[in-house]
Amino acid sequence: MADQSHLLLLRTSVEDWNQWRKDRFYPRNGGDATEPDLEEADLHEANLSKANLYIAHLDEANLKRANLFQANLHHAWLNGADLEGADLRGADLSGADLIGTYLKGANLSGANLRGVRLDGAVLSEAILSGADLSEADLTDADLEQSVCIETNFSGATLTGCHVYGIACWDAILEDAVQQSLCITPYDEPEITVDNLEVAQFIYLLLNNQKIRHVIDTITSKVVLILGRFTSERKVILDAVRDELRTRDYLPIVFDFEKPSSRDLTETVSTLAHMARFVIADLTDAKSIPQELSVIVPTLPSLAVQPLIQDGDSEYAMIEHWQRYPWVLDTYHYQNLDSLLANLKEAVIDPAERRANELMPPQKTTPPT
Repeated sequence: MADQSHLLLLRTSVEDWNQWRKDRFYPRNGGDATEPDLEEADLHEANLSKANLYIAHLDEANLKRANLFQANLHHAWLNGADLEGADLRGADLSGADLIGTYLKGANLSGANLRGVRLDGAVLSEAILSGADLSEADLTDADLEQSVCIETNFSGATLTGCHVYGIACWDAILEDAVQQSLCITPYDEPEITVDNLEVAQFIYLLLNNQKIRHVIDTITSKVVLILGRFTSERKVILDAVRDELRTRDYLPIVFDFEKPSSRDLTETVSTLAHMARFVIADLTDAKSIPQELSVIVPTLPSLAVQPLIQDGDSEYAMIEHWQRYPWVLDTYHYQNLDSLLANLKEAVIDPAERRANELMPPQKTTPPT
């Protein structure tokens, strides 16, 4: 719980609070560097404009941070306040005015920032993981090197944000306004994109010489393996995967048996777009016919090598798919040992030849 004397002083006068912090919380001024304790404080609708709530610097190993853990700052005025490094985990800042607020390095994990005004606010190095920023206005905010894991930006305005170095994973961006996001540091020429999720990739593409090699590697080495993940079938698929690894491929095995948060066909289609060729084990087929119905007609440059174990029947649609020139004849194998013994000659080599045949012709420059 909050220290009531701290809370009363802050609510009474921001000017007195700032002077008290200056006198009390800095060793160089003779203070004892006591941490300002506002944990779970009720500061709703409080006017904290230009309040000094930032870190009391002792040394690099011992920093005192304003403790606003789970504080109620609903509809509070915090514009221009200094909250550098503050602990705002789980705090309720919904509807608050944070225009120009300094939140560098603040921990806002799980905080409620729904509908807040953060125009021009500094959130560099802040932790926003799990925070609710839906409908928030972050126009021209500084998000450099911030951490945004599963952050809810739905309906938020992100126009003009600086996002260099941001760590953005599984953010919710439905109906968010994303325009002119700056992906370069302040001291470099400005490059902007209009999508937060691709910002990191675009920067790497422009600045990391290895990224081009990575892209070439993906498109030339990835093999998508489709099949069933019952205990019996998994042994086969894992063995094929391991054999492909020894031949310098990057096998991706998709497990149909496990539930997925994404649409199954969407995921498989995305993986197929990255692959050089597909190996589809039709033995005891269940979901594979559905996935091939998405992959085969839409990806004419992707070789597909079906295979099936003797004793199992091909489903009817495979004959239809084999009318497409990028689908090879089904390879029949007796057991795991025979499959591995003939994998190169009967599966990999035909798929490679077909993949090469399907490659678009390289453009040549006419002689001058």
